[in-house]
Order: sequence, then structure tokens, then C-alpha cells
Amino acid sequence: MTLVLGIDVGTQGARAMVVDLQGNLQAQATSPFPTSAILANESGWFEQNPSSWRDATIAVVSQVVNQLRGEGVPSEAIAALSVTSTSGTLCLVDGAGQPVRDAIMYSDTRSSQVAKRVQSAGAELATKLGILFSASYALSKLAWVQANEPRMLNRARWLLSPTDLVIGWTSGVWGQSDWTNALKWGYDVVDLGWPAFIGDSLGIDTHKLPVVGSPGRPLGHVCQSMAEATGLSTKTLVVAGSTDGTASQLASGACSPGDWNSTLGTTLVLKGVTQELISDPQGRIYSHRHPDGYWLPGGASSAGADSLSTRFDADDLPNLNATALDHSPTDLIVYPLVRKGERFPFANSEAQGFALGDTNDERVRYAAHLEGLAYVERLCFQLLRSLGAQVGDALHVAGGATKSQAGLQIRADVLDAHLLVPALPQGAMGAAILAASNCGFDSVADTARAMVRYAQTVDPRDNMTAAYDAPYARFVAACAERGYVA
Repeated sequence: MTLVLGIDVGTQGARAMVVDLQGNLQAQATSPFPTSAILANESGWFEQNPSSWRDATIAVVSQVVNQLRGEGVPSEAIAALSVTSTSGTLCLVDGAGQPVRDAIMYSDTRSSQVAKRVQSAGAELATKLGILFSASYALSKLAWVQANEPRMLNRARWLLSPTDLVIGWTSGVWGQSDWTNALKWGYDVVDLGWPAFIGDSLGIDTHKLPVVGSPGRPLGHVCQSMAEATGLSTKTLVVAGSTDGTASQLASGACSPGDWNSTLGTTLVLKGVTQELISDPQGRIYSHRHPDGYWLPGGASSAGADSLSTRFDADDLPNLNATALDHSPTDLIVYPLVRKGERFPFANSEAQGFALGDTNDERVRYAAHLEGLAYVERLCFQLLRSLGAQVGDALHVAGGATKSQAGLQIRADVLDAHLLVPALPQGAMGAAILAASNCGFDSVADTARAMVRYAQTVDPRDNMTAAYDAPYARFVAACAERGYVA
């Protein structure tokens, strides 16, 4: 039996998942980071101690290796492994791979002002890729360190993402990255090279930047020290990883041109696959490069299922979900935005959620919120189509909101699409797919098609899409009245 291992180092902890080449789960484990490893303050600073990532990685890998051994499966059965982690997080390490300071996390906002200088210096690349260098980009964080902590930058040999760092610890191979992680470091994912402005205009030593290539490419094998710490075999291949968003997209099964993944959790995130790079002058979407060379456009709405958790009692949710379809379509129109500001399907920092109509029936109000989430999703896909994206009639859906059957059905009806719910949508599964692409498959897309299994499919009901057309038109009109859309 040939197995592969995926490792996901998240914000709160690490997960490891071992699957076979048919996508069947064989072992998994999680390990949280200690609270002392997470440093945050009200000024927007957010750091983590990378040593906690190493400890958690060793813990989860050791656990899955022991689980396999308990079933009589040797660690040598794990043919390959890969890693995924957060995008935009900055790690500075020395030549031996030891961090010289705590990692500045993806959501750290201290570089908001210096990001304007980065955007000016990289304006040509930003226009070319349809991106905006903000504080969420590792390159902006790096420019902040250069201005405020030059001694730390001088001590660093490598400037790496968390994915690169864990892969270095695992393989002993340093200075390697993938083009999904490198995007937020200013890497040119069209011409596949580090642009000159990073050194010429920002004054950053580009020799400290890693060599970049495709996710899933072989880098080496498990090093002796990691084998001793975890029980892995030194024969196990270590391959380049990806960002957590890309890994989750692969795990959803959205891997070929025309495929789209819609993840509805705290926020709504859409990610698809296109043949050509899609550019949005307003910056509502940006594109990663697919491991096989396609493009991965995506956008994140500020609206999401947090509107349900904040506006309805958790104890009432089972009953509200059970009755939602009986009350839908409703006469209410809801834009379920909890906080001010929207990013996608329109960019407006002053946008606020709204509700048209009123009811004393909590069941109706809940159904209207489910409809509102589906209307936002439909407007997002309407925008993507207007920018030239191909969208098929089957959507791969993930996120906590998939637990609501009523929510899934309303989305299928509003979108007039078949919703495919993957069985293992976690980022660790996406990393396992990258690892498995070296085990006899022709491409990463072929690997994902062979390995992703679905828990269920939700089909649109006859004539129900038409029933939602008029409320959706009112929803769009209400957005237009507020100046959110044309």
C-alpha cells in the first residue's frame, strides 16, 4: 500500500493526515500551539514563535506514524509528504534554519504605511498581476523589518514562508519555495522570476530570497534528524508545498479549468481555475498560479456565516435549519455583513449590511439570512463571469456552513448549480495531494480528481431558481442604490 502525508501548520495548531492514493483516510492527528507562542496586541501586531510550529509538527507526524504502526503499516509505506501553511507570514531564519525573530503573521497590520511605498515601487508588477501590495503581503512586512529592525534582517540568511520553513526542517533543504507562497513576497508568477524592484527600489538583498518553483516538485527526502524525531523513513520524498488557500482548493476537488470552490465559513471565499490570468482593475480578486500552470483567481467577501453565529442563538440553530426551507423564499432582503467594509463582490470600505423588510418570526429572519448569503455568492459569480471567468454548473463547496442542509439547498437553488461537498476538505488533504502527484499521476489536477471523494451532492430543485430570481434582483437593486455596484 502506497501512502502520502500532508502537514498543515495553521494559526492555532498543526494537523497531519495520511491517505492512500484513492483518497482514503488512514491516519490523522492534531496538536494545538501553546497560548504563550501567540503574541498579539491592540496595535495590530500579531506574531508567533516558530519553535511551536516545529514542536507541533513533530507531535502530529509522530502520532500518525504510531497510528500506522499500530495497524501493522511501516513508516516506509509513506512515499511522499508535503506541507501547507499561512500565506503572507514572514519568517527570518539563519543558515541552519533557526529563526532570528518571531514570525510576523499574515494578519499583522504594522506595515500598513510602508506598504504604500512597496505598492509604488512595485506598481508595474501589481498592475500586471492585478494585485495590491497591502500589509497582508510578506514583502510589506519585510520592508517594515528593513526600516525598523535592520539588525534582524542582517542576521537572516533566508527569508521564508512558514511552508518553506517546515519543509526545511523536514528535509534539511533550505532556500526553496513555491510560487503560491512567493506571490505575496513580490514574485512575478507570470514570468516566473524575482522582479528587479525588490533589490533596486526597496534595497532588499535578493540573495536571501528562496529559489521558486511549482508546488509539488521534489525537493529531497526526510532528513535524519526529522526521521529520528518522528519515526518517518529517510526514504520518504519531500515535495514543495503551497499556501493554505491553494491546498484547501485542491482538497475540494476544484482543480481543472472551469472548476470553482466556494468556502463559506466566517467569511465567503471563492477560488477557481482558469486557463488565462484574469485581471480586475478594482483589485477585488487576485490570482495564484496553479501547480500545473493554470491560474487560480479568487476573492474573499467580508460577509459570511458569522452573521448567523452573531445574530442567532446557537441553541436555536438546529431548529432554525430544520424549518428554513419551509419559509424560503422570504419577502425579506438581507445583506449579511456584520462589520463595516466589503472586499468582494465589490470593494467599499464604508459598506454596511442592510435588511429590507421586517418580521417577528425568527424562522423567517434566519431563512432570509441564508438567502442573503446565497445572493452575495451569486453576485460574486456574476462579477467573475463579467471578468471573463468560466464557471461550470457544479461547484465544490466547503466550510462550516456545509453543516446546514437548508443553507446548501438554498445556495444550490439560488446559484442553479450542483454543490459537491468534499469528504476531506482540509488543507492537510491538499498537501497530501501535492505529495501524491509524484506517485504515478500525470499532473496535480489528475491527482486531485483521483483522490478527492465527496460526502454528498446537493442538486437545485425544479423551478426554485426562478423563484429566487425576483428577490435576487431586489438584492442587487438595493446594492446599486447604496452605490455598492453599478
